[in-house]
Amino acid sequence: MIEYSFHNVSKPLFFEATEAWVEKVANQLFTSIDGVGFVFCSDEDLLHINQKRLSHDYYTDIITFDLRDQLSDPLVCDIYISLDRVKENALSFNCTFAEELKRVMVHGLLHLTGMNDSTEEEKQAMRLAENKYINLK
Repeated sequence: MIEYSFHNVSKPLFFEATEAWVEKVANQLFTSIDGVGFVFCSDEDLLHINQKRLSHDYYTDIITFDLRDQLSDPLVCDIYISLDRVKENALSFNCTFAEELKRVMVHGLLHLTGMNDSTEEEKQAMRLAENKYINLK
């Protein structure tokens, strides 16, 4: 089950299409899903989570919390996304807000498969995977 909540932000008008898309992506990436919670919030909300939970004092677009004991367990996670940051990144990357939101959502899901993006090689692999799933119909 995938659930969505919006905290201090408005639900984007196009979001229903995004819900159907992310369901397809998640089902391709994971054999078993017990619960995925996407929480969409403001920059300030995500900064607060970043400071309190991770001891990081900077803005970010996404924070993913894997709630499983092992990668082989059914997926259970919470994914927090700053819609403020997504909007700003869309302008910086010269893409639409909807495209950037998909990129960030699939980025969080890819991390939950065990993918990382610490090295240049990992970042390149992550970007290729993001592009594959962004274009999933």
